[in-house]
Order: sequence, then C-alpha cells, then structure tokens
Amino acid sequence: MTEHKHSLSAADLAHIEGQLAATDRLLERNYPGDDGSRQPVHTVYVPADRFTPSFANDWGDQATTVAEAHGGLEQLGRLLGQEAGLAEAVAGRVAAKLASEPIEDLRLDFEDGFGDRGDDAEDAAAAAAATAVATAAAAGSAPPFIGIRFKCFEAPTRARGLRTLDLFVSGLASAGELPEGLILTLPKVTTVAQVQAMEYAVSRLEEVHGLPAGRLRFEVQVETPQLILGPDGTSPVAQLPHAVPGRISGLHYGTYDYSASLQISAEYQSMEHPVADFAKEVMQLAVAGTGIRLSDGSTNIIPVGGNVENAWQLHGRLVRRSLERGYYQGWDLHPAQLPSRFAATYAFYREGLPAAAARLRNYVERTEGGVMDEPATARALAGFVLRGVQCGAVGAEEVQGLAGVGVPQLTALAHPRLTPASTPK
Repeated sequence: MTEHKHSLSAADLAHIEGQLAATDRLLERNYPGDDGSRQPVHTVYVPADRFTPSFANDWGDQATTVAEAHGGLEQLGRLLGQEAGLAEAVAGRVAAKLASEPIEDLRLDFEDGFGDRGDDAEDAAAAAAATAVATAAAAGSAPPFIGIRFKCFEAPTRARGLRTLDLFVSGLASAGELPEGLILTLPKVTTVAQVQAMEYAVSRLEEVHGLPAGRLRFEVQVETPQLILGPDGTSPVAQLPHAVPGRISGLHYGTYDYSASLQISAEYQSMEHPVADFAKEVMQLAVAGTGIRLSDGSTNIIPVGGNVENAWQLHGRLVRRSLERGYYQGWDLHPAQLPSRFAATYAFYREGLPAAAARLRNYVERTEGGVMDEPATARALAGFVLRGVQCGAVGAEEVQGLAGVGVPQLTALAHPRLTPASTPK
C-alpha cells in the first residue's frame, strides 16, 4: 500500500475529538431528525363533551353532504383552480377519504372550546372523554391520532388543567392500552418553565401507571408573543426542544390568540398576516432537525349558509399557502372545511408528483437529467412524495411506476438517518 505523507498526528485527532465530544452529544440527543412516522394533515378541534365513538364518521357524512349540495367534489376542485383532469383525480380520492378517514387528528377540547363549567362538570366530562376515546379506539372508529387539549398552566387555570389531564390519562390507562396515536396539547405557553412543568407531570403519570418513559409526548401551542421573544431578548421557543429533549411532538400556531396579543384588529387577524408569518418562521428555525413537527392554525371563516363557496376558496388558498411554506398540518373547526382541506392538500401533492418522481428516479438510477440533485434535495423530494402517499393523495403504485421506488425505499431516502444502509451512496 502506498504511504502518503500527512502532518496531523493521532494525538491531534484525539484532541479534536475531545473538543467536539459535546457537539457530537448535542447533535445525537437534540437533533435526531424526523422519525419518519406519519404526520396528520390537520387537527380537528371539538368541545370535549361532543365527542362520541361515531364522531369522525358523522363529520365525514356531513362534509360529503355539503359538497354534494354545492355541485360535488369535482366542482369544488375547479372552484379552487384545478384543471379538469386534476379536479377529477382529486375528487375521487377526497370522496374515498371522507368515507374512510375523514378526520386524521382529533382534539377533544377542554380549553376555549369547553370553558369554565365548574369542577364537577369538567371532572365528569374528562372521565367520560377517556371512556369514549378508549371505546372508539377499541372499535376502530377513532381517528389515527386523538387526544385532549386541557387548560393552560397559568396560575388561574393550572390546577384545573392538571386535574383534567390526570383524569383523562388515568382513565385511559385503567381501560387498557393507550391509543397508539394519543396526543396531549398544552395551550397558551409563555415560558420554558411551563413546558418543564408539563414534562414533570407526564413523567409522574408514566411512573404511576407503569408506562414506558417518554410514552406521553405532548404538543405546545404557540399563542403568545412571549414565547417568540422573551424578556431577555432571546427566543424561548428555540429553547423548548433542548429543555425537554424528546418530549415535544409538535408546535401548533394559534392564529387568533397570537394576533390579538399583538393588538391586531379582529378584521385583519389571519394565518397570512405578517405577524403570523414571522412567528411561524421563528418556529421553523427553532425545531429544524429536532424531529418536532409544525402545525399552522385555523381560519374562522366557516363554509356555511350563503358563504360556502367563498369560504372554500379562502380555506383552500390558505391550506395551499401553508403547504408551500413547509407547514404540512393545520386546524379545521367545522365539517364543511374537510372538503377544501383535502381537495387543496391532494392537489398540492398530485401536481408536484410527476416532477418530484422523475427527479427521484434520476437520483436513484444515477441518470443525468436537467437537474443534478444532491442528497439533501433527494431527501426533500422523497419526503414530499412520502407525505403524499401517507395522506392518501397519491398511491404507492403510482410512485412505483413514476419513480421506480416502493414505500420502504422512499422512506429510506426521506429519512436516511433511520436506515443509512438503504440510501444510495
């Protein structure tokens, strides 16, 4: 073997390894990347006492009825600007979605959607919610992701929020296995300490009920300006992933609380107001590489009465806008928002599929095309296509035909840290 001259010694390498040991630990622990699991395209909020095991199917039926009353799903697609072929393809898939899985993520709300009804009423509702969720999960009628939003950890509501959290989780635990897609939501967070307190609460619940450490992850709602910019000039939201590594599953933007906190008048409070965009850009930076997912907020313009088509156009445009900006999830508040949510989402993935699939095929097969993609871009392309498959916008067979890869290889391309041996070298 030819011996090449070099100048740095083994001692030099050891010195550098020592210098970077803390960095290595930080990257390994705090920046694991996305875990490759499915992310829902939306979260539906409903007052907790309105949930029944048939709730999701009922919403799907109502959404289908509204769509049919206004010309059908294909007409909705054209209303959202989709050309004829795309509108037809999207309509068929949205119809199937509303029939089989109309709600991907459901939050039984004990906060703004429930209000203060007194302790006895909320205790009873929390216990009933646990029973109803366990029943729905056992029957297979629960959405893939389901959980509660309880009252915030500010002093006036802290004890009540903790009690509802306890009653709900304890009720589920006593009923048997927790739902796989269980999600807990902590609202109106202003400080890192509140999130650390939540981490303590769920850790204790795990201990009491014999659950594996880390089983109870939670979402943080970003609804206050203090979480974006703290009193010391730093960004508390950027500290959250590192204050409780591995505990936070998502950050959800709260459109109206956040806007009102900045004194934006009600007429102009929106997901696309500049203050909203700034907050969401900070949130993106804060969680990049941590594996924490992001969700946009909601629009309160509901497709009812004589406002259905205008509200659909607004909602569809806002959904598309969020997707283009890397926010792959949002909130829905009414059954009539489901058709525009899925129509806009499915069109986004179907429109982008041919070009993304062609570039993926070129990357995998090392074929020279008009674009030379690097591994980071290939990950983004694969991630885009994989999201489309997971939500039902495109079929695995379509991807196989267009890109020449199946879902396992697509997942490996999108998340190479999970399966490094499967990625092209």
